[in-house]
Amino acid sequence: MARILVADDEQGLRAFVAEALEADGHTVAQAADGVEAAQRLAREGFDLLITDLRMPRMDGLALLRQVRLEQPELEVLVLTAHGTIETAVEAMKLGAFDYLEKPLGSPGELRLVVARALERRALLAARDRTARETPSLPPLTYGDPAMVPVVEALRRVARTDSSVLLLGESGTGKEVAARTLHAWSARAQGPFVAVNCAAVPDALLESELFGHEKGAFTGAAGAHRGRLELAEGGTFFLDEIAEMSPAVQAKLLRVLQDRRYERVGGTRTIEADVRWVAATNRDPAALLTSGALREDVYHRLAVFPVRLPPLRERRKDLLPLAETLLARIAATVGRARLTLGEGTQQRLLAASWPGNVRQLANALERAAILCDGTEILPEHLEIAEDTAGAAAEADEGTLDAIERAAITGALSAAGGNRRAAAERLGIGLRTLYDKLKRYRVEESA
Repeated sequence: MARILVADDEQGLRAFVAEALEADGHTVAQAADGVEAAQRLAREGFDLLITDLRMPRMDGLALLRQVRLEQPELEVLVLTAHGTIETAVEAMKLGAFDYLEKPLGSPGELRLVVARALERRALLAARDRTARETPSLPPLTYGDPAMVPVVEALRRVARTDSSVLLLGESGTGKEVAARTLHAWSARAQGPFVAVNCAAVPDALLESELFGHEKGAFTGAAGAHRGRLELAEGGTFFLDEIAEMSPAVQAKLLRVLQDRRYERVGGTRTIEADVRWVAATNRDPAALLTSGALREDVYHRLAVFPVRLPPLRERRKDLLPLAETLLARIAATVGRARLTLGEGTQQRLLAASWPGNVRQLANALERAAILCDGTEILPEHLEIAEDTAGAAAEADEGTLDAIERAAITGALSAAGGNRRAAAERLGIGLRTLYDKLKRYRVEESA
């Protein structure tokens, strides 16, 4: 159901339109002239404007021009008296969806035109989201027992609208889990919109999340809808939530509490009807202690925390996953078919994979490029730690020690270049910095 604003200087006509549309379940607000309508549009969020063309103080065409400049996504229907059809046609050239002649006919006719306008708005919003949609999802697991409680937890929480916090190392498939949760939920027909907080500079993150109005900052030549607005009715995924600055976290808190926000530089309040899913590859307790993550934000997002185990804890998934990734990689590099030799399979199973799925995919892609035939051999694999047997041989050690050795080995092989080392490990540069600090690794840059 939509929020609709009716602007007309005839109180009786406004009441007729409001009664007809409220009977369909819409929420209808009224304005007595163009100036009052513009003021309400600046303060509140609407899906549709129905405006008369002839009004005191500001006429319908002037109002329409302002709306097209400030809120281009808003659909507009114009009301016109007999004999002013030319003005109505001009309004449609300015972007109005359609016009209705006064006196209005039956309530049914009005509802039909309104339904068509709202349908177009939904279609345009869906078109804007097309590039963000994923056509198919890889399976969460290939049967490893470690993933059974994860799948069960996601199925249970998918039936609710509760906020979910996905925990796990970098590359464990947190976005795949978020998309699967969305697909299993009642919001599956709505959009899935993701924002990686680590990938967007702090100066731009607020605008990326909430959108901005024209002139909000240098370079803001027009109004911009934020990702949160594009996620209306669906799922909003905040990846690497701990990389968000405290200032943006404070603004996020208001949305989490009140489900309302304003665009940067704007005063119009927008409702946020989304299901929240967040993720981090860092320890929540450490984040709260250090102040990197606000406690109130954490508790709003972590209503239902789910931990995704790393690859080294789900060995039964490793080979089926590798074969799935290899099939996709073969198509990318122009090969009809690639297989994993027996020795290669053993080497994959023995590695500790500190970069998890991302590192595995990178290693397989490099191997596919090096392979001349159809079978990936052990010598084609370059595993960052280059201690494929380290996990099996380090009974006296810990997983932290294995990961530290993998990082130092990658840095050494990359000549101290952190970016190159992160690529060899299959992890993000920021994640590498965190691990360097955690393990107190001294590296040369």
